[in-house]
Amino acid sequence: MATFTYKARTRQGEILQDKVEGFDTMSVASTLRQQGLLVIDVKEQGIGQKDLLEPFKKVKLGDLVVFTRQIATMINAGLPMVRALYILSEQTENKKLKDTVDAVRKDVEAGLALSGALDKHPKVFSRLYIEMVRAGEIGGILDGVLLRIADQLEEDQEIRRKVKSAMTYPTIVLVLAILAASFMLIFIVPIFAKMFEDLGGTLPLPTRVAMGLSDLLTSVFGVFVYGGMGAAVYVFLRWKKTEQGRKVWGRLSLRIPAKIGDVLQKVALARFARTLGTLSAAGVPILQALEITATSSGNWVIENALLKSRDAIREGIPIYRPLESEPVFPPMVSRMIAVGEETGDVDGMLTKIAEFYESEVDATVKALTSIIEPLMIVVVGGIVGGIIIAMYLPMFKIFELVE
Repeated sequence: MATFTYKARTRQGEILQDKVEGFDTMSVASTLRQQGLLVIDVKEQGIGQKDLLEPFKKVKLGDLVVFTRQIATMINAGLPMVRALYILSEQTENKKLKDTVDAVRKDVEAGLALSGALDKHPKVFSRLYIEMVRAGEIGGILDGVLLRIADQLEEDQEIRRKVKSAMTYPTIVLVLAILAASFMLIFIVPIFAKMFEDLGGTLPLPTRVAMGLSDLLTSVFGVFVYGGMGAAVYVFLRWKKTEQGRKVWGRLSLRIPAKIGDVLQKVALARFARTLGTLSAAGVPILQALEITATSSGNWVIENALLKSRDAIREGIPIYRPLESEPVFPPMVSRMIAVGEETGDVDGMLTKIAEFYESEVDATVKALTSIIEPLMIVVVGGIVGGIIIAMYLPMFKIFELVE
């Protein structure tokens, strides 16, 4: 069987455009007519229409936020789920999200609940997203839960943007410094090296080091140097995704100096509090909410602490008790959760904790940026200036020879 795209008109005059599987255009057209549709056009999807980059494309968080808010609005307005999904699949610009929503619509149309249909697409919809939708379906408050999900995604998007903005500047400057140093070592230093060969004698140590690096980078081994740098970055990123890598990097990342580890810890705490508060408010059972929060925390240390806390809470211990013994959670967190348990407003307290740490992240990122900017200037100046000084030192010998 092949996949066909069709365009047809309903009895109410509405134009439909969709995909369907069939053996040929005649059988597809016949099936559509049996459904009471006036067939306008039927075309087979050719192999050439397939996007080779499709497996590498992702759904942006911003697109998912817009989709979530739109479907919540449509459900609140009383539109049937299938109809709402059809409208969104037609107007969504992101190709991957469009195809995913289209597949979800077909599953819902076949009788699956929305949460069950979303569960078939874990690369687009996280477990947090799916479990909250399931809780909304059970509680009959799906539109409200979807708005909560959208708020959660927006907060997550904002906190990621702040961290990325802090790290983008030093990354770009460091890359430019490496490129500038490479240019000088490959193209500029060899010119001076030819001049120094006629001087004779022993060149200063910094000059010999710069010339040695220049010889290395201009030889065949230079390719291995840059290839090794790229391979090291690739291996590191792959290693971070392994279980052992997650454990080691989870601990190390919280200890990075220059306030970077402090920022990462506050980001993880804000995400923990926001996620757990949102799940709790949506009606997800606390043990399940803790497990989902742990897997979506983004840091192995917090994930491990939450999973241990879940085991303790299963035995009837209050939520704040096991968190008190975990160093990654500051005393303020456990005490505010304790107050929330006493007053019956745990989700409200968690939201306040999230807002506090989000504001802390904002302030720390600004402070970090003010520290990194002059530091990067010193680093770049040291790299480029060091090469220039190394090439300038032998000039003193030239002046001595001239005299």
